[in-house]
Amino acid sequence: MVNEPARSLDFNLVRCYLLPMSEMIPERPWTEYTFVAFDTETSGAYPLGADVVEFGAVKWQGGKIIDEMQTLLKPSTLMSDFIIGIHGITNEMVESAPLMKDKISEISEFFKGAVVMAHHAPFDLGFMTVEFEKYHIPLPQDAVLCTSLLSRQLIKESPNHKLQTLIKFLNLPQGTAHRAMDDAKACLSVGLECMNRVGTWAPLSVISSKMGKTLDWKKYELLFYRQPKYQTVVESLLTQKDLDIVYEGGSVKGKPRRISPIGIVRNPDGDYVMAVCHLDRAQKRFYFDKISDLSIVF
Repeated sequence: MVNEPARSLDFNLVRCYLLPMSEMIPERPWTEYTFVAFDTETSGAYPLGADVVEFGAVKWQGGKIIDEMQTLLKPSTLMSDFIIGIHGITNEMVESAPLMKDKISEISEFFKGAVVMAHHAPFDLGFMTVEFEKYHIPLPQDAVLCTSLLSRQLIKESPNHKLQTLIKFLNLPQGTAHRAMDDAKACLSVGLECMNRVGTWAPLSVISSKMGKTLDWKKYELLFYRQPKYQTVVESLLTQKDLDIVYEGGSVKGKPRRISPIGIVRNPDGDYVMAVCHLDRAQKRFYFDKISDLSIVF
């Protein structure tokens, strides 16, 4: 701890040499930011085809939790026994729950002005981005952290980097796994552990760099992402129609095939369509950059 002031000073001196005069404002340590850790439980694996059935979030500022938000949400269709077995939220529990349209503004306000974090953040960002798009609410503009990515770099000694494994390994308070509020609190605890391991002197840019990937809400747009291939797949999902595609990959490279889309995954490692391929009746990933042609089957 005695070396922290020198480390902070060195970092800001380096910035002065690298940045133009207009940008020579030292970055704040991460401890001076507000953070919101959140989690979603859903009725399925992919947005558009599934809904958020529980949202939980905690807000951290000045070394403590200052606010919480939790709500069950009624999905558009009944949940399967398989999905219920994952999170334990039954159809009866959400039967009288509010709809997302009645809660989305409150969720947006809870995020406002805070650095957002989630465990396996691309999953939660994917679902919440679509909800913001549905109700024409601007996407959050603040930074996003993924505690799964951070923990892989900063808690390498853990047996694996699942949220519940990390909580047990670090002897942190344990709640009910796969319930949104408890997972949000667990996410916050893991995130704080990761950031403390970097150092309380560290600015947010240094923390973000430890993920090895950049996360941004806009990278998870679907409804308003004006790229023709994506819009065609979105339409097929919303209308539940098949697609004929030409895929420049796999064992039948470059040949037409018919697929039944299940969902779109926007991912830092490459966006893809999860679909049932009619050639072998198996679920497969079809990466957008390898789809050379596609059309909806009417």
